Amino acid sequence: MGGESIQNTVSTMTKTSVIEQDLKFRMPTKDDGAAVWELINEIGNLDLNSSYSYILWCDMFSESSIVVESEGETVGFISGFVHPNKPDTLFIWQVAVRETQRGKGLGTRMLMQLLEREQLTNIRYVEATVSPSNLPSQYLFLGLAEKLDTECVVGNYYLSIDFPRTGHEDEQLYKIGPFQKGNNE
Repeated sequence: MGGESIQNTVSTMTKTSVIEQDLKFRMPTKDDGAAVWELINEIGNLDLNSSYSYILWCDMFSESSIVVESEGETVGFISGFVHPNKPDTLFIWQVAVRETQRGKGLGTRMLMQLLEREQLTNIRYVEATVSPSNLPSQYLFLGLAEKLDTECVVGNYYLSIDFPRTGHEDEQLYKIGPFQKGNNE
């Protein structure tokens, strides 16, 4: 692995991105839970959990999650947590981008912002489960590995038979890393 550091990549992305509107990237608070639930509900292709779960997530996992606002409206959200058995791994649970913001690299920018957080300095891997039909998420995580100049290993993880009712696809595990953080000198 010999590519740019995350910090250099974030800086480059910020300088070269054409920002059509003012986007505010920040840690969520419990007050964001309802808006995040609405965003997930509106998107329609993500598993919608209870409103309580999003309030709890925004409150208790704020350091490993991110909210993006534009003109006071929630337009992006990532829920993540540091894996309890792998303290160097950030597990990404859901990535949500409002339709009006898709195709602009917002998902990647949110991930890169998360990886720059002081609270996540020990992170060297990103993991996520992705269903075979979710091409945008597959491209997101494969692209993240490329930006971080590291590998992305994909393997079976949760099978459709693991879920309580029929109709849920398999979920493949995407493991990205290892990657370096900070300045590359």
